[in-house]
Amino acid sequence: MIAEDPHLELRLAASDRDLRAAQRLRYRIFVEELGGNGDLVDHSARLERDEFDAHCDHLLLIDRRRSAEALDDVVGVYRLMPGDRAERLGRFYCDTEYDLDPLRRSGRRLLELGRSCVHEEYRGGSAVFLLWSGLADYVLSHGTELLFGVASFHGIDTEALAEPLACLHHNHLAPAELRVRVRPECGVRMDLIPADRIDRRAAMLAMPPLIKAYLRLGGFVGEGAWIDRAFNTTDVCLVMDTARMSARHRELYTRRQVAVE
Repeated sequence: MIAEDPHLELRLAASDRDLRAAQRLRYRIFVEELGGNGDLVDHSARLERDEFDAHCDHLLLIDRRRSAEALDDVVGVYRLMPGDRAERLGRFYCDTEYDLDPLRRSGRRLLELGRSCVHEEYRGGSAVFLLWSGLADYVLSHGTELLFGVASFHGIDTEALAEPLACLHHNHLAPAELRVRVRPECGVRMDLIPADRIDRRAAMLAMPPLIKAYLRLGGFVGEGAWIDRAFNTTDVCLVMDTARMSARHRELYTRRQVAVE
């Protein structure tokens, strides 16, 4: 798909070079900007990678004005893992952090979303909108029914994040039949503040744009947050059931009209 800007292109990765360009952007954001790390991160080549990459589709936003040879042309990324591939592999990425049995028991078509990031020079413009447009096309073409994935708050100080975490728990907890739960190894409670003491405006201001975008579409969160020390983040698991979306949200989604603040 070609964006209105003739210099931008949105497509799935089609080669090893494409994947490495995606991993280079991920390194720039998750390692250099946010201070993350991982067992398979290649610091010498500046690639953020893991064992799931080979099993996923990688949605890329490419700026043709930038150097493809230098792996500098990918300015937005979304990693997509359909349920059938995860079944063949034996797990989703999120299985490390959350008990996903409620989603598996649903018997519905699953899609795990991950590694979403945008180059700092393209934030606040159309880049995120374009990535969501491509995601909507992918979901529709694959007949996906349940989307899920972890989204992150920067930092691991849960006291500093108490207000937005509590707001998510008290106002956006997934229904019981779809409520994934954080694993105990690095899991923490999110109901750190009583519902009647939350400053909702302050909580929403502290919410990352990606999480707000999912909530705007009718998304829910699982129970509990995961402390990811390697990536220096506090993760929540977001779940979106396309069947539960309101008519207004479904129309926005299927027409690819999602606006992300």
